[in-house]
Amino acid sequence: MNKKILTNREEEVFSLLVKNKTTKEIAQALNISEKTVRNHISNAMQKLGVKGRAQAVVELIRLGNIKL
Repeated sequence: MNKKILTNREEEVFSLLVKNKTTKEIAQALNISEKTVRNHISNAMQKLGVKGRAQAVVELIRLGNIKL
């Protein structure tokens, strides 16, 4: 079993991000603001120790937290 790194909501955001959804589309899908989406992404990147969304996705795939 994978060690839980991200919150459920952060995982939801990244699962939509890897489906090529925009910040606006993610916000609409999850019924949250675009700022909240950006905050979730930023928090996740900080937890993962990466500097960008793409790096975060790569790391999450490597860790087995998300699948393409």
